[in-house]
Amino acid sequence: MTSDPMFERPIFERMCLIGIGLIGSSLSLAVQRHGLVGEVVGCARSEATRQTALDLGLCSAVHADPAQAVGGCDLVMICSPVGTYAEIAERIGPHLREGSILSDVGSVKQAVIRDVGPFVPDHVHFVPGHPIAGTEKSGPEAGFAELFEDRWAILTPPPGTDADAVQRLAALWQGVGSMVDTMDARHHDRVLAMTSHLPHLIAYTIVSTAADLENHEQQEVAKFSAGGFRDFTRIAASDPVMWRDIFLNNREAVLDVLQRFNEDITALQRAIRWGEGEVLEDEFRRTRALRQGVIEAHQAGSFDPREPEKASKAEPDPGKPGPRES
Repeated sequence: MTSDPMFERPIFERMCLIGIGLIGSSLSLAVQRHGLVGEVVGCARSEATRQTALDLGLCSAVHADPAQAVGGCDLVMICSPVGTYAEIAERIGPHLREGSILSDVGSVKQAVIRDVGPFVPDHVHFVPGHPIAGTEKSGPEAGFAELFEDRWAILTPPPGTDADAVQRLAALWQGVGSMVDTMDARHHDRVLAMTSHLPHLIAYTIVSTAADLENHEQQEVAKFSAGGFRDFTRIAASDPVMWRDIFLNNREAVLDVLQRFNEDITALQRAIRWGEGEVLEDEFRRTRALRQGVIEAHQAGSFDPREPEKASKAEPDPGKPGPRES
């Protein structure tokens, strides 16, 4: 999707961030760096978060009441856990500026349309969104302006949404360095269940299994962690409230891909039990090919685009043996 190049900067006069964690703080820093928004205001329940947001220059003003925060804003971005959306939408609905855009950054989209849609006035454009970017860190101090560079931002506007509003929001995301695509909310949830939600569920499970080991074994797991387990612990360190809400609000798609995963695990378990080396090797070769596709799509590497070298430079040739991990 390409945005209209005729949009002048700032694209929005005043943006309200409801929730100022990793994504909200990063978005604030990015739009300010690129001159995309005239003013950024915020809303946070915690007084400490509100003060931190002011101290870091993330917002010109921060409110505890979302209804007060959205006043006069032409863009409102909900950046809190998905489980809070319905309450927030009900509170801010009557106070949204005519012609404004209401969006979000949640990792599920059908639930957002279900919970927020009924409270959106006819004179407001509702364009749900999802920047596929993040780290395991949370809180306003975790934000950095480069978070969205070379990452995808998915927009899932309901049928009948004003096209100009969608293009305007797309221009904002492209302005902070993202690639933008649009898709149906149900399709989005199924895709993300595989690419994001299932991996997080697996990571939480593996680390939880390690946590249930005897104390001396736990210490050895931490001491001798190889790269794979380190990656799992990083993913499993993500915000527990956010991920609780994601799993509960995308349960149908998550349970579907989890069932497929369980079937594949059972097949590998059988191959290991019966010494079927060919089966294992064929499966591992097939998955290396998918990894190459991730590299070619420039989505490899860490979650932090500030890493000193692009991941593709360090990736091994899939046709050669990879490094041995002990």
